[in-house]
Order: sequence, then C-alpha cells, then structure tokens
Amino acid sequence: MTDQTNRRTFLSSLAAVTAGACVPAAAARAPVAPVALSRCKSYDTDLVPILDRMFDQIGGLGRIVKGKTVAVKLNLNGGPTSRLRHLPLAETHWPHPKVIGAMMHLMARAGAHRIRLLESTWAKRPDPLEENLYEANWDVDIFRGAAPKVEFENTNFLGSGKKYSRFKVPGGGWIYPAYDLNHSYEDCDVFVSIAKFKDHSTTGITTCMKNLFGMTPLTVYGTDAPVDEPALLPSGSRLDLLHYGKRQPPKSAPREIDPTSSRDDGYRLPRIVAELVAARPVHLSVLDGITTMAGGQNPEPVCEPVSPGVLLAGANVVSTAAVAMAVMNYDPMADRGTTPFETCDNKLKLAERLGVGSPDLSRIEVIGPPVREAVCDFKALRPVIAARRKALYGRG
Repeated sequence: MTDQTNRRTFLSSLAAVTAGACVPAAAARAPVAPVALSRCKSYDTDLVPILDRMFDQIGGLGRIVKGKTVAVKLNLNGGPTSRLRHLPLAETHWPHPKVIGAMMHLMARAGAHRIRLLESTWAKRPDPLEENLYEANWDVDIFRGAAPKVEFENTNFLGSGKKYSRFKVPGGGWIYPAYDLNHSYEDCDVFVSIAKFKDHSTTGITTCMKNLFGMTPLTVYGTDAPVDEPALLPSGSRLDLLHYGKRQPPKSAPREIDPTSSRDDGYRLPRIVAELVAARPVHLSVLDGITTMAGGQNPEPVCEPVSPGVLLAGANVVSTAAVAMAVMNYDPMADRGTTPFETCDNKLKLAERLGVGSPDLSRIEVIGPPVREAVCDFKALRPVIAARRKALYGRG
C-alpha cells in the first residue's frame, strides 16, 4: 500500500468520527500496515544490517525520510538516575542508544535532510536535552556522528520556539479537542516514535503509542501551570491535569470537552493517548525489545528485567503496538477488566475508533519469525510481580 493510499484511508476514517463518539465505520476502515519482527539477542550485535533489513521489509526508509526533516520522539521516562537493580537505563526502560544511533545512521543513508531528537525531559528545568543524556552517562556524540545534521530539543517547554503548536484531535476526541505542544512536533515532515515495550501501571502496557504522552509540556499540563498562560519553566507533574482532571490547563490552551466526565485515570489516560496519536500521526514506530523490564514503566523494586531478544518496526503505530503486545503474550483486542487492562480501557481500540489503526492481529502482516516463537511471557510474570508489590507495599 502506498503512502498516498495510506493517507487517503486514514483521512477517510477520521472523517467518519464525530465528537469522539464510537463510530463502527471508522474502526472498520482503520488502516493496518506490515510490522517487521526480528530476533536480536544483544546490543553488541551489528544493529545496522538488522534494522536495514527490517525497514526494507516495511517498504524502505527512503520513501519515508528522503529529503525530509525527521523528528524522533524518544522514550526517556523515569529520569536519568532512575535505575532497576543498578542496570543501565537502556537495558530496562530507555531505548538503547545503539538502536537509536543505528536507526539515525540508516535515515541519513536514506537521504534524511535533518534529524531532531525530541523528549520532554524528566528534569524540571529548561536544560537542553543533551544535558539529560549526559546525566544518564550517554555519549551524545553517538547521535551527533550518526547523521550530518542532528538537532536536540527539550519539548517540556517552548525550547527554541516562540509559541506552542496546536494539534487538533480529528473528530473532536473525548477528553481534549486539541493539545498545545512544542513547535518541533509540527516543524517536521516525518514523525518517529522509538520506545521499549513494557507494562504500565495505569494504561496496562506502554509501547510506541504511550510514548506520545510524553509530548505534553509541563508548562501547559503540569501541576504548577498558571491559570491564564503557560509557565515559563517546567515544573510539577501531569497527575492533576491529565491523570485525574483536578484542574484545567491555562486558558490559553484548549479546555476539556466535558469537565463532568470520569476522573478515573484508567478512563482518561487511554483516551488522551489515543487522541495524541490521532492528532500527531506517527510515520514510523521502532520498538527495542532486546532487553526491557516487566512490572511497570519506571524502575521500582518489584520490576523484573527481561530479555525478549527482539526488535519491531512498523509504519502504523497501532499495528506495531499490537504486535508488541502479542510478543508480550497479551491480547491487543482485550477489553477493560481483562489482562493487561484490568483497571483501564484499551488505548489501542480507542485509537482504532479514531481511525488511526487496527489492533486486530488477523489483519496485520508480521514479517519475520512467527510471533508465537518470539513470545516473552510478561503475562506469566504478573502474579509474581503482584505478590512482590503486596509484600513491599501492602497492595497487589
């Protein structure tokens, strides 16, 4: 399927969604795209030929990035000093710099004009993104040397921009009709999400979709954001506004669609993630599953390091997330109340309702080894981690 055909299908699906309502026609027409799955047991492996083959399997990088400005949303949650059992961050919850660097090298080789690395850094200060990487003991020169023109942007505030860019949710959404984000998410031709796949305490799992939640700047969606205008500096957390809806964002930003809707974060966060992936479409998703962790999105004592030994890449963010869930031994079509969505709605199915993509594995071509042969059983670890959590915190 060509880019133009994908785009027409996507737009026609979005046109069928009105005011965030459930429109079966939109879900029925939600696009899918092939997902490349490859075994890779170690970061010491030459990742360039592996990723090169995977990108060829999904249609090639050249058609996506040649002559383009490429924005790459990293997944650096938990802060640069947050570790699980003294393991390097890139072995548990951050995508590995070798994977990022290999991907950037291939993009440059395919003709990308400029590559921007983006993240709303954990540090509550307006430092350059590079400072966050230095604090994690990462060699930033790996990225600078991967392509001729590389830029970095901390998207937790205005950064190098003069105003925030507004991204409207096609069809209107459920929680917010639009989001105000750093200019870098608009000033690009191609948008890439690279992340680990992990469990998540609020939304069940975190993959290339949940990664987009980190686009939201604390200056607008943080606890300490002023009433009228965005803060100048990032501070606070997203809990009050986005998780629990205890307050509205500044008057300069779009207000909630329905302030009387559920304040349950298992209702709100999956919808916000679905809205974000609809508002800021992802052109390429890459998931680092060589090593990761089970039991949560941020390191805590109950989490367990795991080594699935796989990489995934796809042009549809929902298709890629769905295959990642299958590798984790989860059902991407599961409803609320079932594993791994015991206390939350399924964000993949919500994104399907917005016409972004379908999580139906029967419609998704997986190129590579059969998923059943690549499974790393996160589901089997859940009772173990729940017992640890109960012993440590007094709750399951």
